Amino acid sequence: MAKIIGIGNALVDVLVHIEGEEMLKKLSLAKGGMTLIDEAGLAQVRVACEALDSKIATGGSASNTIHALSVLGHDTGFAGAVGNDAMGDFYEAQMRSRGTEAALLRVASQPTGIATTFITPDGERTFATHLGAASQVSAGSLCALVAAHPEAEILHVEGYLLQNHDLIVDVLSAARAAGLTVSYDLASWNLVEAERDFMEALVRDYVDIVFANEEEAAAFSRQRDPEVALRQLAGVAATAIVKVGARGAIGMHNGEYAAVRGLKHMVVDTTAAGDFFAAGFLHGYVSGASLERCLDYGNHLAGEVIQVYGTEIEAEKLRKAVDI
Repeated sequence: MAKIIGIGNALVDVLVHIEGEEMLKKLSLAKGGMTLIDEAGLAQVRVACEALDSKIATGGSASNTIHALSVLGHDTGFAGAVGNDAMGDFYEAQMRSRGTEAALLRVASQPTGIATTFITPDGERTFATHLGAASQVSAGSLCALVAAHPEAEILHVEGYLLQNHDLIVDVLSAARAAGLTVSYDLASWNLVEAERDFMEALVRDYVDIVFANEEEAAAFSRQRDPEVALRQLAGVAATAIVKVGARGAIGMHNGEYAAVRGLKHMVVDTTAAGDFFAAGFLHGYVSGASLERCLDYGNHLAGEVIQVYGTEIEAEKLRKAVDI
């Protein structure tokens, strides 16, 4: 299997079910988006959640994609930063248990990043993210990972890193210098909306494969029609994918177009659906599969993860999802 590495925010997800949207409004969180919070905001979130049941799991967009790829049998690596604390120990142990080579910077001065993930009854997830030590990830961490694994073929990057312009440019420049194919997930519609012009230049200059969901594609293209948005994305990257939820996914690769229908599944939690879609697509991509088959793989992996709470799926079930 191919060597695929990732870089992103190393976070521990705190998964919390809520009954409606009142808490999101109270905490000033955009439903379905990701909002960065400071220490005071984290304290406010903790107070709001103290009477609610919660579960912890490794998180971070690129980390989730690498997790799924490792389960599919790929040789994987991940660069990130965690605190020198119990949550950091948990994160590192989970990565290594999956066989992923984790190049994790340990930061003594900051705690491991926490993404409090609010899940509404419709399965939608909304993130309140305190980056903590995760913000210390650097292009140097990536270079160390690449040096240790010169056989790496693809670097998968989460769009959340774009909030630090210098960091994302350094990371993507290092990837280009190393000859890696760059896969990039736009991450969140509100981030795309805020950073649209910078993001377009970034994708055009450095990215080979770009992933977006329908809302992110609309924010990028300023067009509600996903077909129009796809063509705009394909104008700045050789391979572009737009996920259209229950309707499936559409994509273009060097001018070729393909579409796949959605799968009918009970939606429990949409956390990491896009991340697992990216894993399925990349699994097909490195295997030389057709564009349609790559989209199909992505659809099936996303379909599996939305049926569970969090991202833990039986390995055999995940592997069967791409045995189509």
